[in-house]
Amino acid sequence: MGSYATGWLDDRCERDPHDPQALRPSSVKDYRSLLANHIIPGLGRIPLAELKAADVDAWYRKLGARRIPRARAKAYGLLRTILNSAKNDPDVPLTENPAHIKGAGRVPRSTQIHPATLAELAVITEAMPDELRLAVQLGAWCALRYGEVFELRRKDLDAAAGVVLIRRAVVWTKGQVTNDRPKTSAGVRDVAIPPHLMPMVVDHLELHVEKRQDALLFSNRQGRNLRPSEFQPAWHAARAAAGRDDLKFHHLRHTGAVLAAQSGATLADLMGRLGHTTPAMAMIYQHTAADRDRLIADRLSQIALGSQPSTSHRGSESRATSRRTAHKLEQPSLLDA
Repeated sequence: MGSYATGWLDDRCERDPHDPQALRPSSVKDYRSLLANHIIPGLGRIPLAELKAADVDAWYRKLGARRIPRARAKAYGLLRTILNSAKNDPDVPLTENPAHIKGAGRVPRSTQIHPATLAELAVITEAMPDELRLAVQLGAWCALRYGEVFELRRKDLDAAAGVVLIRRAVVWTKGQVTNDRPKTSAGVRDVAIPPHLMPMVVDHLELHVEKRQDALLFSNRQGRNLRPSEFQPAWHAARAAAGRDDLKFHHLRHTGAVLAAQSGATLADLMGRLGHTTPAMAMIYQHTAADRDRLIADRLSQIALGSQPSTSHRGSESRATSRRTAHKLEQPSLLDA
């Protein structure tokens, strides 16, 4: 098993970057670690023809005892992928994939993510250095990943059309910078910029970006991609100003997804905007306020009684809900849609 798994990974590393089965540098790093630390020590010496579901179950239980739920799920997912390849390889004596533990590749979220509210987003943006304020706004309103934001170049902003073109993402692996395609094929996308953000975009291009087309929108003093370690001091200070020490830059993506849902975006719309390939991935970014079900019930009664909530009532209702859920953005109800 260990020999086949190592060869499988080497094969994916040697493929042309445009091959659908080629791996990104960050994935290679993760997979090598999972093989070396979790898969090969437990299953590596078993001949593939003799590998049984009971072996996989016992290995999975032992990983559970180590209390590494995220690593265990990722290791199981990688094992299942490798064994699927082995099963379909005519030179490998494996007739079926013995890794079929239901739900083993998923990790329950350990903490509840509270997206930034609009008020918090405004405070954070204002507290950031001027040259980084647009990065925060793009991360939230366009729901971009850190690697996508900090690989953006002048040529990727179509100010006339109000669109940001996501064609690459920056990744740091073992100190090396890789400017690579986004995480998935769906990650290559055009994201419409909300019109209210365009004046900031134009000002940023004029004040902080060199005129050449390949100039980075956000760079360090050497003109290179801004590493997370270089960004974090300003980010930590800004989020502290908003009273959100728990907020990570990636959580701005949750904010953007919820704001898009509030605007009436369908699940398909969210998948396209976020660059996701499956509905399940987009659903990660769905958040519901704790008291939303009561609001839905109230509106159902209003419909039953033949009256619709007035605009002013909805406004006061929304303000009250906002006060009760200070750290949450509401997901629109079916009645709103």
